[in-house]
Amino acid sequence: MKLTDIQPLEIWAALETAIRERSGLRARVYDVDGVGITDPSAHANDLCPEIRSTQKGLTFICAVAHQNLAAMARNSREPVVEECDAGLIKIVVPIFVGEEFVGAAGGCGLLTEDGEVDEFMINKTTEIPEEKIAELAVRLGTISPDALENLTAFITAEVQRLIANAPAS
Repeated sequence: MKLTDIQPLEIWAALETAIRERSGLRARVYDVDGVGITDPSAHANDLCPEIRSTQKGLTFICAVAHQNLAAMARNSREPVVEECDAGLIKIVVPIFVGEEFVGAAGGCGLLTEDGEVDEFMINKTTEIPEEKIAELAVRLGTISPDALENLTAFITAEVQRLIANAPAS
């Protein structure tokens, strides 16, 4: 079963918009292979597109973070909120129809209030100069623990609402 068997693409895109408007995160809905199902989404900051513009950044920071957190969410059947290797927050809410895992929804790209960007790791992985990373990191937004908890609950509730009438797998 695909996400678009449950709801049209426009509905999943509306969920992304709602997540982004509530939080400022780069919101995405992913299929079982970890591929975003909607058009490219707006980044939460200027640092992430810089990281993603490098093959190593995309592969070894962004993709790995999603793969690992999505696997944790899939295995636990619970939302996962963790930092990526760059130090930015990522939320992954698994989407199940019955026992079938059909994808995930969430967002990324802000710092926790006490978080910090790992400039050294980003530089070593992507070869982006640390000075440029530091310059881009100054403008990063933050998200509080309460806001993270509320956002995770919102995404979870919306996913449950969207799959409520899904055909059994």
